[in-house]
Amino acid sequence: MTQTPVNRQMNGSELIESPAWLSLKSAATSFQALQQKNGSLADAEQLETGRALLAEIIEAIETLSPQFPHDADYLRRLVADLQRWSDEGLGVPDFLDSLLEFQPQTQREDGLMHLVVFPMYTQNGSTNRHLEAVLVQVMWPDFIAELEAGQYSNALFVPLRFLDFTAGYDTNSAVLFPESVAIRETPSFTWGAIFQDREAVRFRKVLKEAAAITNLQLPAEAAELLENQQLTEETFILWDLIHDRTHMRGDLPFDPFMIKQRMPFFLYSLEELRCDLTAFRECVKLAQDPQTDEHTRKNAKLVQYAVVFDRIFRFAITGNRVRNYDGLGGQLLFAWLHQNHVLHWTDTKLSIDWDEVAEVVCALGDAIDQLYWRSIDRPKLAHWLAAYELISSTLTPHPASVWAKGPAALPLTAPLREITDQVMDDEFPLSMFYEALEKKMRQTIESTRGMYGASNV
Repeated sequence: MTQTPVNRQMNGSELIESPAWLSLKSAATSFQALQQKNGSLADAEQLETGRALLAEIIEAIETLSPQFPHDADYLRRLVADLQRWSDEGLGVPDFLDSLLEFQPQTQREDGLMHLVVFPMYTQNGSTNRHLEAVLVQVMWPDFIAELEAGQYSNALFVPLRFLDFTAGYDTNSAVLFPESVAIRETPSFTWGAIFQDREAVRFRKVLKEAAAITNLQLPAEAAELLENQQLTEETFILWDLIHDRTHMRGDLPFDPFMIKQRMPFFLYSLEELRCDLTAFRECVKLAQDPQTDEHTRKNAKLVQYAVVFDRIFRFAITGNRVRNYDGLGGQLLFAWLHQNHVLHWTDTKLSIDWDEVAEVVCALGDAIDQLYWRSIDRPKLAHWLAAYELISSTLTPHPASVWAKGPAALPLTAPLREITDQVMDDEFPLSMFYEALEKKMRQTIESTRGMYGASNV
């Protein structure tokens, strides 16, 4: 039965309960079961079933379209791409035309909603390019708008809140990137979206549990994050605004890590940590600047707590130990704080000297920046060895590591891929502290899968 478009503007709660959205979500979920990894139909005998499901999806999109007048061109092109895909027999999907019409970075208005439907994979979620549907809402607080319009310009950054989603996002994925969409050729990507509500809610749950397990007394400012989802969301927006823009700024190696290539995973650890520590240092400056308004100053201080806590508690022990570069970055920060005597584990109680933390964390950021600055004058392999030396001076490598034995043990004249192959999947194993913490935190971390802002903590 054809659904009648609803002209009255609905709020988010009404949208996720609307018959059209429920129909779209159900049909997309059923369609996913028919797809192969590359997004095409797995069984030719299911062609008519697949076409019928796409027809339901198209009908639902057309019904919902009046709710998103700002996305009218995208939704029209989306319907055309879906129909063409159906007509051509549901082969490998190509949604380049509709992707080019979706430009959320030009519509950063707090509370604005989008309906996003693409065949795509989801980072830290599904690696299949399945048809996913997501209802989202833009988060753009006034203080972020002012910072972005000034010294922290980032025209590509789009902070979002989940309203509802299909299975690809019932995972740990907290990003929506255009490069994940199935397309025939690669254009210049013009935006990147991060689900700040998911980052905030899982941070709050993990921090609450970790603080209890380690007997850590949280400073009053940090403790407020446990109780206030909106405040935590704003904290993460500020963190990610600066982190995201840092990837292509600074004295970078000639071949920036943002370009996909195979290299030792610890280099990705340093790049992600560099961006986080840049956000930390910039927030130290904001918090100390007398020209910073009170609201921004508070969030800048909270970013410093969030970077430390998220890195040492969630990042370090989330995921498996196979080339876990985010985990390694968290381990490195913890060990750096401990070995600089501002983090203490004594009498089964964790304590942190917060008055001294900023200086020590900034010093780690400076060390990574120095590594990058020197890299411009070094061959790639020499840069890799220097990066390994920086990490291994703080973290203990696996006893069986070839890299830990030094350059003389490595096949230095072999192709770089063979040298990369000498890096163990778990080159820097968890310390005894983290082994014990991971066992106690495992259930809590696993429970954060699929959480978003509307979840209860």
